[in-house]
Amino acid sequence: MKIAVIGTGYVGLVSGVCFSDFGHDVICVDRDEAKIARLMAGEVPIYEPGLDAVMARNVEAGRLTFTRDLAAALDGAGAVFIAVGTPTRRGDGHADLTYVMAAAEEVARAARGPIVIVTKSTVPVGTNRKVKAAVATANPDLDFDVASNPEFLREGAAIDDFMRPDRVVVGVESERAAAVMSEIYRPLYLREFPILVTDLESAEMIKYAANAFLATKITFINEIAALCERVGADIKQVSRGMGLDGRIGNKFLHAGPGYGGSCFPKDTRALARIGQECAQPMRITEAVIEVNEEVKRRMIDKLRDLCDGSFNGKTVAVLGVTFKPNTDDMREAPALTIVPALVGGGAQVRVTDPQGRREGEALLPGVAWCDDAYSAAQGADLLVILTEWNEFRALDLPRIAAAMATPRMADLRNVYTAEDVERAGFDAYSGVGRGTVV
Repeated sequence: MKIAVIGTGYVGLVSGVCFSDFGHDVICVDRDEAKIARLMAGEVPIYEPGLDAVMARNVEAGRLTFTRDLAAALDGAGAVFIAVGTPTRRGDGHADLTYVMAAAEEVARAARGPIVIVTKSTVPVGTNRKVKAAVATANPDLDFDVASNPEFLREGAAIDDFMRPDRVVVGVESERAAAVMSEIYRPLYLREFPILVTDLESAEMIKYAANAFLATKITFINEIAALCERVGADIKQVSRGMGLDGRIGNKFLHAGPGYGGSCFPKDTRALARIGQECAQPMRITEAVIEVNEEVKRRMIDKLRDLCDGSFNGKTVAVLGVTFKPNTDDMREAPALTIVPALVGGGAQVRVTDPQGRREGEALLPGVAWCDDAYSAAQGADLLVILTEWNEFRALDLPRIAAAMATPRMADLRNVYTAEDVERAGFDAYSGVGRGTVV
C-alpha cells in the first residue's frame, strides 16, 4: 500500500521508516525544506538508535522517499498519517491542535481519491471528529474515512517498540477504515501482536490514560523515596519488594529527579485540562503534575546541601542532561530545572552528555561543555549523575575522586551505592530515597 506521512519529527519519521520496513511504499512530507534536504541526503535529524540503518535500507530499496509536495504524496495513497506536533497551548495547558487541523485541511484540498486520514499525533478526545468535520467542510466531494492510531513509542527503543509492540490501538467507525488499517499492520497481525480495534474516542483516551498512569507510577515512587530518606529505608529495596507483586510490576518504579520528555508532561497536563472542561477533575493526575515539579525542586535542595548550603563559588560537574538515555531529546528534562538553579546560585557548571549538546547549548546557557566525565570532574566540588547513560554506569570512581577538589557525589539515578563511592575515596554520597552518607 502507498502511505503518506505528514510530519518528519520523532513520531512521523519513526512511523514512516517502520511502515516502509513492513513493505509499504511510504512518502514522508514536511514543510521544512532544510529537514527534507537532510533526509534526502541520508541524514537522520534526530538521535534514535538503529533508525539510520533502517531508513537507509528502505530508501535504497525504493520504498521510502521524502518530499515537500503533499499532493504528489497523496496521489494513489490509501492512507495518510498526520504526525505533527501537539505542544501544550500557552495559558491553559491544553494540547495545541493548530498543526493537526491545518494538516487535515491541506489533505482535504490536495487529496483526489478514496483515502483514510489517520491521526497519529496525540490529541484530546473528540479531535478525530473535528478532523472529519474540517475535511468535509474543506472538500465536500472527497471520499474519505478517519481513524485514530496513537503511538506508544519509547525514545531510545522506538524501532523495537514499533516492530514488537505491546499492542496497536486503532480507532475507527467504518469497515473500510478498519480494512485499510488491518492491511497496514498486517505484518504485526501475522506475528500475533495484539491489535485492539475501538471507537475513535476510546483510542484517543487510551493514549492519555496510559501515559498518565505511567507518570503516576514514577511520581508515586519518587514520593516514597522522599519518605524513605526520612525514615531510613532504602528505595531500591522498597521498589524491588513492590515490583515483585505481579499486580504492580517492576517497570517505572525507579526513583529519580522526576519525569520529563515529550509525552508525560504534555499528556498529563492535557488530560487534566480535558477533565476540567468536562467537569470531571482528574485529581490524581493534577497531583502528579504538582508533585513532579516538587521532586525537581527537592533535587536542587539535595545538591545545595552537598555544597555546604550554597552553590556560590562551587564547581559542579553534571553527567547527562537529556531527559533519559539513548536520546538527544531535552524537552521537559529535569536538567532544565536543576542546571539553571546551579548557574543562578553562582556555581561554575560543567556538563557532559553523549547526545545532549546539540540542543543543550541553546537551552543551558552559562555552562561549559566537556567531552567526558573525567574532564568535567577535574577540580569539581560536586559530581551529579542526572541521566543514566551506560557510559556513566562504569566510571573509574577512584580516578574521578582523585581529580576532584572535594569528592562528593549526588547520584540522582541511584547508579552506584554509598559503599562503592566511599571505597573510591569520595567524602560524601547522596542518592534518591537512600539518604546522604558523609
